[in-house]
Amino acid sequence: MRTKNTPSPEGSESVLLPLATRVASRAALAVAMAAGLTLGAVAPAAADSPYERGPDPTTSSIEASSGPFDVDEDSVSSWSVSGFGGGTVYYPEDDGQTYGGVVIAPGYTESSSAMAWLGEYLASHGFVAFNIDTNTRYDQPDSRGRQIEAALDYLAEDSDVSDLVDPNRLAAMGHSMGGGGTLAAAEDRPELKAAIPLTPWHTDKTWGGVTVPTMIIGAENDTIAPNSSHSIPFYNSLSTSTERAYVELDGEGHLVTSSRNTELASNSVSWLKVFVDEDDRYEQFLCPAPSTGWGSPYSDYRDSCPYI
Repeated sequence: MRTKNTPSPEGSESVLLPLATRVASRAALAVAMAAGLTLGAVAPAAADSPYERGPDPTTSSIEASSGPFDVDEDSVSSWSVSGFGGGTVYYPEDDGQTYGGVVIAPGYTESSSAMAWLGEYLASHGFVAFNIDTNTRYDQPDSRGRQIEAALDYLAEDSDVSDLVDPNRLAAMGHSMGGGGTLAAAEDRPELKAAIPLTPWHTDKTWGGVTVPTMIIGAENDTIAPNSSHSIPFYNSLSTSTERAYVELDGEGHLVTSSRNTELASNSVSWLKVFVDEDDRYEQFLCPAPSTGWGSPYSDYRDSCPYI
């Protein structure tokens, strides 16, 4: 079990500027000094997002089975928490900085282990990912949404890794009824930075109240939560003022989440990076939208590019 570290003071992290930026800044300073100008006459170089984590990404790096961070895990028993059923936290071993937190909820009858691969993958890219168990395996979407919220609170405030989690940069994900719960949690908590419902199922088809940036990932051959009656109506109901995307995986079914899928993983991490970490290095993997149809891993792809 991990022991909490004392968090560093807010703003104490150093933000390293790219080499080219630092060289340009020094050159500008030298010119200014040579001209006899004061230091204040030199405009400061623009800083990158302070939440950037990891090296510059490439298509190969986000499609690999793991990212640049080594990952550890912490088991959370159901008797030690309230409001949800425990689970497993995956987190980067580098504890010299804080990370965005994301809760991943399973689908109907599933346990947290159903998407353990996704939690480990996201942690390896610089997130604290919490794969949760629900109170019962038969809980309905709205109940799962409340449990996602309880788990987010626990992760950021009471978990053994809370010192690694930035409480202002949280996100929700979930499969099937957990995906429906993700929409419910996003509607209830507009302060969330991102939501990613995976082949979501819910009886409510309208989510115009969701303002959280939302990427819905569907599967072309889903017969349990058919796209025509679930994912697509969910996406279409989102406000046009909400950053959103709809990704439909070619040839896949409802249980595409049960084993590693490259496109599901790469789109998910890119969405979280852009909206949780404010890391525009990853927008290249989302905008412009990839092609669809023959030879593409996507049968449909819709978006609100460019993203802010």
